Amino acid sequence: MSDACCGHDEHGHDEDEAPQRLWQVREIQFAAVAGILLAAGFAAEWLGTGLTGTVLHVAAAGAGGWTFVPGTLRALRRGRIGVGTLMTIALVGALALGQFGEAAALAFLFSISEALEDFSLSRTRRGLRALLALVPEQVCVLRAGREVTISPQELRIGDRMLVRAGERIASDGVVTAGRSSVDTSAITGESMPVETGPGEAVFAGSINGNGALTVEATATVAGNSLAKVVRIVEDAQRRKGTRQRVADRIARPLVPAVMVLAVLIGGFGALFGDPATWIERALVVLVAASPCALAISVPVTVIAAVGAASRLGVLVKGGAALETLGAVRTVALDKTGTLTRNAPAVTDIVPADGIPAERVLAVAAALEARSEHPLAAAILGAAPEPVPARDVSTVPGAGLEGIVEGRRARLGKPGWIAPGNALAGEVARLQEAGATVAVIEHDGTVLGAIGIRDELRPEAFETVKALHDNGFRVAMLTGDNARTAAALAAQAGITAVHAELRPADKAALVERLRGRHRGQVAMVGDGVNDAPALATADVGIAMGAMGTDVALETADVALMGTDLRHLPQALHHARRARAIMLQNMALSAAIVLILVPLAAAGLLGLAGVVLIHELAEVFVIGNGVRAGRLRALPGTPQPPTEKARRPARHSLLDSGNPA
Repeated sequence: MSDACCGHDEHGHDEDEAPQRLWQVREIQFAAVAGILLAAGFAAEWLGTGLTGTVLHVAAAGAGGWTFVPGTLRALRRGRIGVGTLMTIALVGALALGQFGEAAALAFLFSISEALEDFSLSRTRRGLRALLALVPEQVCVLRAGREVTISPQELRIGDRMLVRAGERIASDGVVTAGRSSVDTSAITGESMPVETGPGEAVFAGSINGNGALTVEATATVAGNSLAKVVRIVEDAQRRKGTRQRVADRIARPLVPAVMVLAVLIGGFGALFGDPATWIERALVVLVAASPCALAISVPVTVIAAVGAASRLGVLVKGGAALETLGAVRTVALDKTGTLTRNAPAVTDIVPADGIPAERVLAVAAALEARSEHPLAAAILGAAPEPVPARDVSTVPGAGLEGIVEGRRARLGKPGWIAPGNALAGEVARLQEAGATVAVIEHDGTVLGAIGIRDELRPEAFETVKALHDNGFRVAMLTGDNARTAAALAAQAGITAVHAELRPADKAALVERLRGRHRGQVAMVGDGVNDAPALATADVGIAMGAMGTDVALETADVALMGTDLRHLPQALHHARRARAIMLQNMALSAAIVLILVPLAAAGLLGLAGVVLIHELAEVFVIGNGVRAGRLRALPGTPQPPTEKARRPARHSLLDSGNPA
């Protein structure tokens, strides 16, 4: 937060102890007292008891001033000058000039704006800490053959947690026994429960459905995915976007400049006119040029928008990422794991003449036995216990080679291993059907080809259509062959297809897309294989990042779940938040530019300037809080309803916005 702002740093509130209700805010309570005293003072003056009115107005000024004057003085001792400094000088000056009613009005209105500002910021931030409440207060674990109940802080990696139906999972882990459905809506924003069983990963904060599970902890409570998200979002909220930095750059020097301007107006005016009149005008200018609305306009929008995005299961890492996401006009989508399910399976085995299909699969499985490539999982899933090949090496962008049964073997793309005339037609047929084809060669002889297909996500076509309908250009980037890529792209509704790309090629292509089209470019990938392209893009978006350290750390934006339809919703939300930032900055600047000359000319008094200025600030805060609302985008799902998500109690980051 800028030091030029209205004193939030001066208040010293503890976010964890932030009040839950508006009337519980200390500043609101003091402002209410000041308002009552102010009204009573005007009533006393109307009834002809001027002395009583003066006393009541001085008391009102004291009650309202108590919310910001002490903090301002503490900041001054640390050498920090902010808008609170301007308001304190104006308040003291008005009292010294006998403008008791105006001083009381200034203190009353400024204390209200301070309270609303503090409350809106603390409430949006408090929702983040509520995320940690998703961890249960007690955990049942198996130790030495007995069930033991411990606190979450005592949980160790390797402990076996017993999670009964309806209970929350205390930390990340792997299911070792039992089958159930798990509600992950509080973490990923996806309302549909996920079926889980032995070998499946589960995450902290999820709710177990109708079956008992035994889960081996893979992280402590302090180091699980839930805690990582909290730390990342806290860091993100401290990061500043371009417009927030612009607002700071304007507001920070504006405060001392306003003080100099006020001194010049008061000094020169006193030389050529009534000193009291011009000193009063100088005080009015001091208040009129206050940049508080400008300084708060972007941060409150960023915090509200980041919190709202997380209710979709979208983790936006700060104001810079939010702004860039809102300016995106081109979306580059990786194929594997983004447009597809990332669960490839063998669909066809085409042996050469006289070669058994089992032989083709056995040699392929031997080469892939120790590979971590997604296609390896498909081949190994179809082969019974292969004997690993020796001296296996990867040929980048081509395939694998090694020694199988003492003879050289290769597995790779048809362009690297020629399938021969007999297999060429079958290879073409599989590729045109959208399958990835691997050709297998052993001892210089082509044994056959294997077709592997990774099906599109069911929501892929709907997502691409929503992006197109809302003015986004969409391109698909993949390392797969052109025929397979074209087939899958056609199913998804994408016409711009870039195939047979290596990681460095994807990064270079993102650069070309940026130069070719106006607007920012977003790259959507898995956060690991697409790291160069994610880093090169204006904003990198990691798909299905929950529990993936690399994705959480490297991407600017992370889709915590696997529902691709949240992507256009997130882009729409960021675009709207960016528009709100621009509105706030324009309004804040216009208020200062209009009020200062009117105040210097004596056309507005202190009370009028204070009223207009503080109402404008309240409007800016309210407008910024609007970014905490999620608006439906045609062609994409609504965020899970509160009724549907009631068992989860909290979203990933429930901003708690009153809007």
